[in-house]
Amino acid sequence: MTNKQKSFVAYTGRDEHLAKLISDSVSKANSKSTNIRYETWEFNDIPGNPLISPIIEGIGDSSFIVADITYLNPNVVYEIGFAIARRKRAFLIRHQPTEGDKSLVKEVGIFDTLGYLAYRDESDLVDRLTSFIDPTCLQIDEALDRKAPVYIVVPQSTGDAETVMVSKIKKARFRYRSFNPVEDSRLSGVDAIRQVASSSGVLVCLQNDSTEGSRANNVRALFVAGLSHGLGKPTLILSPIGYQAPLDIMDETKFYRYPEDINEHIANLTLDITEYQQQVDPTPIKFSTKLQSLRIGDPTAENEMTTLSNYYLQIDQYRRALQGDVNLVVGRKGSGKTALFIQVRDRIRNNKTNIVVDLKPEGYQLLKIKEDILNYLSEGTRQHLITAFWEYLLLLEVAHKLLEKDKHTYKHNHLITQLYIELEDTYRITDLSTEGDFSERLLALSQRLVGQYQARFGGVKVEKLTSEQVTELIYVHDLRLLRERISSYLEQKQAVWILFDNLDKGWSTHGVDDVDVTVLRCLINAGRIIERDMRKGQRTVHCIVFVRNDVYEHLMANSADYGKEMRAVLDWTEPDLLREMLRLRLVAGLEEDASDADLSEIIPKVAISHYRGNEIVDYMIERSLMRPRNLLKIFSHCRGFASNFNHSRIEEGDVEKGFSAYSQDLLLELDKELTDVFPTAKDFLYHFLDASPVLNKDEIFKLFQEAGIDGAEYPNLLNFLLYYGVIGLNSDGEITYIFDINYDLRKLNIRIERSNGNAIFCINPAFWPSLNIREKQV
Repeated sequence: MTNKQKSFVAYTGRDEHLAKLISDSVSKANSKSTNIRYETWEFNDIPGNPLISPIIEGIGDSSFIVADITYLNPNVVYEIGFAIARRKRAFLIRHQPTEGDKSLVKEVGIFDTLGYLAYRDESDLVDRLTSFIDPTCLQIDEALDRKAPVYIVVPQSTGDAETVMVSKIKKARFRYRSFNPVEDSRLSGVDAIRQVASSSGVLVCLQNDSTEGSRANNVRALFVAGLSHGLGKPTLILSPIGYQAPLDIMDETKFYRYPEDINEHIANLTLDITEYQQQVDPTPIKFSTKLQSLRIGDPTAENEMTTLSNYYLQIDQYRRALQGDVNLVVGRKGSGKTALFIQVRDRIRNNKTNIVVDLKPEGYQLLKIKEDILNYLSEGTRQHLITAFWEYLLLLEVAHKLLEKDKHTYKHNHLITQLYIELEDTYRITDLSTEGDFSERLLALSQRLVGQYQARFGGVKVEKLTSEQVTELIYVHDLRLLRERISSYLEQKQAVWILFDNLDKGWSTHGVDDVDVTVLRCLINAGRIIERDMRKGQRTVHCIVFVRNDVYEHLMANSADYGKEMRAVLDWTEPDLLREMLRLRLVAGLEEDASDADLSEIIPKVAISHYRGNEIVDYMIERSLMRPRNLLKIFSHCRGFASNFNHSRIEEGDVEKGFSAYSQDLLLELDKELTDVFPTAKDFLYHFLDASPVLNKDEIFKLFQEAGIDGAEYPNLLNFLLYYGVIGLNSDGEITYIFDINYDLRKLNIRIERSNGNAIFCINPAFWPSLNIREKQV
């Protein structure tokens, strides 16, 4: 008698009715099946004895596993990741009639990008379990990324502990890749597998249930931890004391009470990473298809710092920034600001006589200043204080970078030896000068300012601060002497470039307000002051701030003179540029001598040429909202589904599934962007659910009313939908979106006024799958 194959079945016991349905279905399937024996673990949610050993054994003995994701049980999530890493097919199922954690699944993003089966009842599940289930597992390429060896899952809500976590990895001189929900709303399961597989160390942190976004973060963290453990990677799972870690990882979790407790855990991880990196790369996996081995980079520029130069499209905005012709780079999320930041930084660094001060803080580090000081100051006093704060901080960072760059060479270079010693004596007079990386120094300086202010003024509103009071509140160094010694040092350097990104990161939960804009305005002013002061001594300093376009629009609305700023606007209007961006990546990913090949020659190697009568790349671009990141996401999702099903190229079904996953990503991201501008309109876009793709103005305003939007905000909210490409204007059958008219909203508004109240709007097809909008000709 032939031995039956085993299959481990994982599910939650949270819903007793559902648990019984699964258990009974497994029993009936076992009585019918002749070649598969399903084994359940029925006590996943019950505390007591350690469970991980028998579960690991059960997964190891299985030809594939079945996991129910109707509810995202933490242990089951971990086991799914672990099984995939152990080259076991993870056959995911979901009870269709039960709401369960459906919304959380959409928010997390892992499972609908891997695909799952929806079953209606016990009979339906039994039929599926007794049918053939292909045990073919996902192919995983474990070639290590030695340039950026660490992968981090960053939570949505960050604080001191998370800052220390990332800072210590940086201080260990490890570059890292990350998933950051501020940049990408959802984590692709395929991408998580690729990122963990190429890593020499993985870092995740769990959060208490009371923390905003903790449920989604913990699910992502547990899935990634399961992958990492399954692949045998050095893994650090951090958790605050008091959090009840899931049983599967209880023994592996490192707890902390204070942020500084994390230091020892990170130190141990870095030693494990170094040891892991000594191993020889595994034999390259032989993929079944060319598509599975294809790499086109990462939609998030931070994760492709070491490879971006291989396929970066050098647009005009990049050239202008590189020549020092701009001091602001403005663009929507996903338009390529960070990619431009990285390329400008790396290109300038090639000249060793240049000094590049690249600053990427987390927005929350300034929140204490805003809450405890700025809200108590008059506008003029606020600007005075924050401009002084930024000027001081930027000068400190220039000094820090000069000393860091030359610390191993100054003794052997007589031109800078004395200059170095004098600058170091002036700079290193306090712990504020040496603490951690920039994020930690910014946090320490912010906390000092808050402490000094509260000690002197408490909660009293202050109309004016004297220069002496500003000096006492902010400065620890002799600012005049620091400035002079930096200027003297720069005589031996060609130029200083201060690149400042991420200032607006962390503002989204509160919306952009006047105080935030003041902080940005003061940063720009501080950069001007430093450029001007250094120019007096014939020193060259360029300061470029990278900022979201909605923040810049707010700045313009409150400060008309900022329209005169030298700025580069990353608004993509030409589909051919996006086609070229994709072409360059495909050429690099296919590793063929096809640098001059047209996209029409390359696409048939990896995808069908047309989808529903549309040329495939045009179809993707039309739904990308003209953002490079979105185009890469669409292609990556489609490729992921094709690879999962072992297709030699992207087929129609893969496009449909990939586009659906992308549409859900887009809905979440645009809802967050909307909340940035209209904090009271959170979840507003969901009110378009089941709507017609064609709406008149009254129908749109009715949705505004349904969402509880103040009537006074209707025109502004309509402008947002138009400006971000959520809706377009239908004029005599021709649909015009904002990117079709060079992002000039006035043109759309004039056409709407001319319609005399009869304007017709169309919802962008990019949102149709996620909003369940029926497709029809519009």
